[in-house]
Amino acid sequence: MVATADNQGRERASPRSLKTIVDFAIGSHARAAMVLLVVALLGFLPGFFSIPPIDRDEARFAQATKQMVEIGDYVDIRFQDEVRYKKPVGIYWVQAAVVKTATALGFSGALTTIWLYRLPSLVGSIGAVLLTYWTALAFVPRRAAVLAGLMMASCVLLGIERLLAKTDALLLMTVVAAMGAMARAYLWHERERLDAASAWIVAAIFWTALAAGVLLKGPLIVMVVALAAIALIVVDRSAAWLLTLKPIAGIIWLAVLVLPWFVAIIGRTGDAFLAGSVGEDLLGKIFTGQESHGAPPGYYFVLFWVTFWPGATLAALATPAVWRARRERAVKFLLAWLVPSWVVFELVVTKLPHYVLPLYPAIAILTAAVIDARALSRKPFLELGTIWWFVVPMVAGIAGVVALAVIGRQFGLLVWILMGAAAVLGFLAWRLYQADGAEHSLLRAVAAAILTAIATFGLIIPSLGQLFPGIPRRDRNPPRRHRGCR
Repeated sequence: MVATADNQGRERASPRSLKTIVDFAIGSHARAAMVLLVVALLGFLPGFFSIPPIDRDEARFAQATKQMVEIGDYVDIRFQDEVRYKKPVGIYWVQAAVVKTATALGFSGALTTIWLYRLPSLVGSIGAVLLTYWTALAFVPRRAAVLAGLMMASCVLLGIERLLAKTDALLLMTVVAAMGAMARAYLWHERERLDAASAWIVAAIFWTALAAGVLLKGPLIVMVVALAAIALIVVDRSAAWLLTLKPIAGIIWLAVLVLPWFVAIIGRTGDAFLAGSVGEDLLGKIFTGQESHGAPPGYYFVLFWVTFWPGATLAALATPAVWRARRERAVKFLLAWLVPSWVVFELVVTKLPHYVLPLYPAIAILTAAVIDARALSRKPFLELGTIWWFVVPMVAGIAGVVALAVIGRQFGLLVWILMGAAAVLGFLAWRLYQADGAEHSLLRAVAAAILTAIATFGLIIPSLGQLFPGIPRRDRNPPRRHRGCR
C-alpha cells in the first residue's frame, strides 16, 4: 500500500522479543483473532465490574433502559418522568436484551447491576478491535492488520468508552464493519470482480451495519460513510464501484430494518422525537456548545496525542509517507474515511472526545501500513516524539499513586509494581526505538498501555471511595432497595 523505504533495516529479532507474539498471531486468522481478543480483554476488563456509574450520560442510558424493561414498552424512551429523545432506540434494546437475559438466567438484581448495561459497550469495543483487523486485511498484509488491531485494543479513548453504558463503542463497531465492507467494494472493483456470493455478503454487511448504526445514533454513521463515498467519487470522477454494494436491494433492506421503529415512535409521539433528536440534539450541537462542551477547531487534534496513545506517536512518524502515497487507491480510501469527517467534527461547535472515535481505525490502518512498509519518517524532531511512550505512563503512574495515597489513603504496592513496569516498558520503547525498530517499540508501548489500564481502572479508581459518595465505602454495591443502577 505504501512504498517501501529502507529505514527500518536496523530492526533485529530476539527469541524473547514481544514480536514473537505477532509472529504467532500471523500464523492464521484464528490465531490473530485470539491474540487480539486476549489483549483486548486484558485492557478492557479492569474496572468493568467494580467501578460504579461515574458518567452522567451512562446513568441516564441505564435508567432509561431499566424503565423500558420494567414497563415493557420497547417503543417509547423515557427517563424518569420525562421523554428521552436524544438518540434512537438501538442501545436501549441491546441493553434491555442483556438485562432480560440475565434475569431469565436467574441473575439476582440484574435490573440494578450497572455492568450488565455495560456489556454491549464491552462487546462493541472488542468487536471494533477484531473488525479493525478484518478491515485492515483489505489494505495490508496480516502482520500489519494485527498491529492495527493492537493499536485499537490499547487506545486510551476506546479503553474509556468500553466502560460506559452508552452508544459509542457499539457505534464504532458498526462504522468499522460498514467501512470494511465499503473498502472491499471500492478496492476489489479495480483489482478483480467479486463473485456473486462474495458481492452479496459484502453488501449485506455494509447495509446491515449502516442500519444498526442508524438505530444506535441516528445519522452519524451515514455522515461518515457518505462523506467518504462523496470524496472518493469526486477524486476518482467515478461512482461505478458503488454498484458492488447493491444499492437498490441495500436501501430496501435498510428501510426494512430501520423504518418500523421510526414509524412506531412518530405514530405515537408525532414530531416530538424528530424535534428532540434532530432539532435539539443534533442541530443544537452543530451551532451551539451544548452543556458547556463548546471548543474551538483544533480541539480533536490536540486531544489525539493522548486519546490515541500509544499509537499516536507512530501516526506522526507515518504522516509523511501517507502524504507521499495519497494518490494510491488504498490510501485514498482511508484518507476519505478520515479527513472529511474529521474536518466536520472540528467545525461543529459542541465537542466531546469520543466524537472522532469512529475515525481512529483509519489512522491505525494507515500507521500499520507504513510500519509494514518500513517507511516511517527518520526526521529527528518527529522521532523525538517517541518519548511520549515514556511520559504518559510515568505521569499516569505518579498521578495514580498520589491519588491513591491522598484520597484512598492506601499505599497500593501492586499499583506501584504495575505502574513501574509500565513506565519501564515505555522507557524501553522510547530509548530502543532506533535499535529495535518501530514494531518492537509499539509492542512495548501497547504492553505499557495494558499495564496502565489494569492499575488505573482495576485498582486505583475502585479504591477512591470518596469520589463516589453515594456508595458505602465498605460495600461498593448499594443495598438492593435502591432503585438506581449500581
